[in-house]
Amino acid sequence: MDKARRKEIQRAYKERVPPRGVFAVRGAGRTWVSASRDLEKQQNQLWFGLRQGGLPNAELQAAWKAQGEADFVFEVLEEITDENPLLIDSLLKEHEQFWRTKLKADKVYG
Repeated sequence: MDKARRKEIQRAYKERVPPRGVFAVRGAGRTWVSASRDLEKQQNQLWFGLRQGGLPNAELQAAWKAQGEADFVFEVLEEITDENPLLIDSLLKEHEQFWRTKLKADKVYG
């Protein structure tokens, strides 16, 4: 790969906007919902925290420990495509609350 092509790939990666939205974790007969600024990385971050036993959500961590990883599913509920950086945080909060109410779910974080 020549240097110009490599620089183009690096530039494109830096300029990309990761998918943002709301996700759910289902397992042990329960559902947890939260919003993320980067849905592509979210499952890996969450599963890593659960495997290490360091997730702040004690109920989710206990369910993970009792049931095991195979019982849990990560699901993207909705992607938010609004490009306005001033609105994204409030949109994520609103949509997270909507899904938590609709699914009668707890929060993943917090």
